[in-house]
Amino acid sequence: MKVLLDACVIYPTVMREMLLGVAGQGVFTPLWSARILKEWARAARKLGPEGEAQARGEIALLGIDWPGAEVTWPPSLEARLWLPDPADVHVLAAAIAGSADMICTLNAKDFPRQILAEEGLSRLDPDGFLHGAWQAQPALVAHVAEEVLAKARSLSTQDWQMRPLLKKARLPRLAKALA
Repeated sequence: MKVLLDACVIYPTVMREMLLGVAGQGVFTPLWSARILKEWARAARKLGPEGEAQARGEIALLGIDWPGAEVTWPPSLEARLWLPDPADVHVLAAAIAGSADMICTLNAKDFPRQILAEEGLSRLDPDGFLHGAWQAQPALVAHVAEEVLAKARSLSTQDWQMRPLLKKARLPRLAKALA
């Protein structure tokens, strides 16, 4: 299964680490575009001047880890598409160009199901997607979550616990399932 990851699920870090960790275990193939990655880098500016630089470094590593994940498309594709928010048309174009099965996003209202269905796509939020992956393969998702928790603990001064970490990352169903 191919899943287009919207910028809003690539940034924040814990959500991205969970999604890409599960992808790394072969559950799905992630897709994105250069524009989606640029949106992530711009959003990281909120962390301060070093935020964008760190994001750009992580983006470079994504290119190494997932060499086929970045999709491109001709301008004519975007020109024929419509979404309630015209600024999100590029996400739909990327999903179509990459032959994605689904768009993983937090912006449900900007990606109406009937419009996606016309293009052979569905949409799911990251919590629902990861919870579904956990239902299908609980040990695999739990292992990824433990790795993400260990990384969060090593990079933070806080002694994170699984449920609060995942709830803060807007993954409450997964947090409850793993608790």
